[in-house]
Amino acid sequence: MTTQLASASTARTSRPLRVAGAIAHLAALGFLGAFAFTALFGLLGFGLGTLPLLGFGLVLLVAFVYVLFAVAWLETARVDGLYGFGLPALAWRPRVGPGFGGWLRTLLRQAVDPRMWRAIANLAIATVFGVIVMGLFRLLIWSIAICFAPLSGADTVRGAFGLEFAAAWAPLAGILGVIVTAAGIVGLALLHGVLSRAIVVPSQEEQLAAQARTSDAQRAGAVRASEVERTRIERDLHDGVQPRLVSVGMTLGLAQQKIDSDPDAARSLIEEAHTSTKAAITELRQLARGIHASVLDDRGLDAALSALAGRSHIPVHLDVRMDGRCSREAEAAVYFAIAESLTNAAKHSRAAECRVIVRRRDDGMLWARVEDNGIGGARVLPGGGLDGISNRILSAGGTVRLDSPNGGPTALEVSVPCAS
Repeated sequence: MTTQLASASTARTSRPLRVAGAIAHLAALGFLGAFAFTALFGLLGFGLGTLPLLGFGLVLLVAFVYVLFAVAWLETARVDGLYGFGLPALAWRPRVGPGFGGWLRTLLRQAVDPRMWRAIANLAIATVFGVIVMGLFRLLIWSIAICFAPLSGADTVRGAFGLEFAAAWAPLAGILGVIVTAAGIVGLALLHGVLSRAIVVPSQEEQLAAQARTSDAQRAGAVRASEVERTRIERDLHDGVQPRLVSVGMTLGLAQQKIDSDPDAARSLIEEAHTSTKAAITELRQLARGIHASVLDDRGLDAALSALAGRSHIPVHLDVRMDGRCSREAEAAVYFAIAESLTNAAKHSRAAECRVIVRRRDDGMLWARVEDNGIGGARVLPGGGLDGISNRILSAGGTVRLDSPNGGPTALEVSVPCAS
């Protein structure tokens, strides 16, 4: 009961402060918002106007999309900081495919992003409100001044909009003007909050639909990741351990046949089988470690990556900075992504060295970057290692970004929620 009363008291105290903050925001946007839209329309108009000039306008239109996104990001952050809606930061659309074509498709998707345009619409309304608030502030100052007009000794007083009236009525007119303008300013601030919630905050149905899409994508990623992992295990068993065990069986069979007639040859065959058995055990351990590293549970991601870097065929510069542990799923997903990236670098990139950076960020994300100085040209192919990384990270609710131009270098960035 005490906690509820304290919360209610805090809400009552913060409401006037929030209204005052909204008034300050609107007053600032009356100038800054108009400047922002002037710059945006100027950039758009100049880009469209210079489009026939060897495509120079395309550069300006691309810049227009980026500037538009930056303005929308700031507007989303402003509204969330003022009202505490708990909005996620506006994020650039995920890259659609590799190369220039993928970048262009991503840019077009961002240009029609509804959340970005809702933020721009909210800024436009707030800018109009800001211009009105600035006008009301001028009327408020004028009304206060009129209250003291009789002290000047004049018979008549000129009020707002050029109206003239007797000086005896000036205090009453000034007080009414103060009440009306103050009410108008506060009313616009309250209306700004209502409209911001309606425009910027997604509806409950939209939030549920987005959650459903995210859950479907994670489930599909998990299924795909398990299929890729199963295929990899089958391939490793079929190509590595299984032939070696068959060879051990055949060698022991030959030794059994020669054990009476040629003991020395039988002993040599048994030693050969013993060596092959130890190699098979080593391969099985590596295969099991590829499925899940036990040191990851025992000592954490830093120790697991140190062991991974020590086994790498190419030099690895490891930089891990984590404050505490993340969830088992998040650490396992990032470990798998780094392990597969190092394997790909050793097999395909002709890299001389790799650099691995891991951070636990303040926004609750576990972020990692793997970069090599190889030949580049890495692509996500169905069933390949990068496909497995993408699906594994997606199933953990994370994102993947690959940058691998021809000629190198190749950089892979993954980001996973720490509490996934």
